[in-house]
Amino acid sequence: MHELSITKSMLDLVLDQAQKNGAKRVQGINLVIGEMSAVVDDCVRFYFDFLSKGTIAEGAQLSFKAVPVTARCQACGEEFELEEFNWVCSECGGARIDIVKGRELYLESIEVE
Repeated sequence: MHELSITKSMLDLVLDQAQKNGAKRVQGINLVIGEMSAVVDDCVRFYFDFLSKGTIAEGAQLSFKAVPVTARCQACGEEFELEEFNWVCSECGGARIDIVKGRELYLESIEVE
């Protein structure tokens, strides 16, 4: 359900930027979503379709760029993509890791007319 508030905030930002730049219509919205953000793109689409009705963003195409979860091993410094049930370093087998990618959630760009 948190997608509703996220989508509302994103739409508010898009409309604000479009207005500041004199846009007549928002044609596309490009979002970056990390796999660990727990945001479901289908839910964002659903809420966007509902919330954007009657605005210059109605009918805009949403595009999502997924960012896989990437970790860095504290022991050897190796960076690697995490697998669902295997959170150990692919190089040395160490279990002490730091998440370096995969939590992203931001508006990358908008396309306007």
